Amino acid sequence: METIGKKIMEIRKQKGLTQEAVAETAGINLRTLQRIEKDETEPRGNSLNGICTALGINIEDILNYGKTEDKSYLMFLHLSVISFCVVPLGNIILPLILWLNKRDKILLVQQQGRNIINFQIIYTILTYGILLVAVFGKIMHYSIPFNEMLLGLLGISILNFIYPIITAIRINKGTIKNFYPVLFRIVK
Repeated sequence: METIGKKIMEIRKQKGLTQEAVAETAGINLRTLQRIEKDETEPRGNSLNGICTALGINIEDILNYGKTEDKSYLMFLHLSVISFCVVPLGNIILPLILWLNKRDKILLVQQQGRNIINFQIIYTILTYGILLVAVFGKIMHYSIPFNEMLLGLLGISILNFIYPIITAIRINKGTIKNFYPVLFRIVK
């Protein structure tokens, strides 16, 4: 497991920067940077922000230290979406619980979980909205193609059932990326 100090030193060397240059740009003491790189202390707040700015990286790139890689948990996170077949809103609730539980402990759970939850919230709003319009139209005897709308909802639900399975298989084979398109970011 790589420590934060080792990561900072590695990135600094990759970019060809001296400790003096990074410390000056970061607005911290040279001795402080040396202690950080030797893992004698951990950077906090402004120091970490200044170092990341000096190195031209995001804080998240540094703070992934201590996280483990667990493909099986990522697969389970994606497959948890299927719970909508058993529990109403399960496609949001179970992934949300799994995401909140391990987002700081396992690599890529933060990004994957956020994308899954955003997509599933939008999917749920659209499907329940279409269902409400169809039922309301049927009750009020409007000329809405009720059967066609239900068939469309069934097709979308089947896709929402099959897609997580395909995604889990791809993660198992080593392809890890953001699989769900995110139109609106509800959960950040």
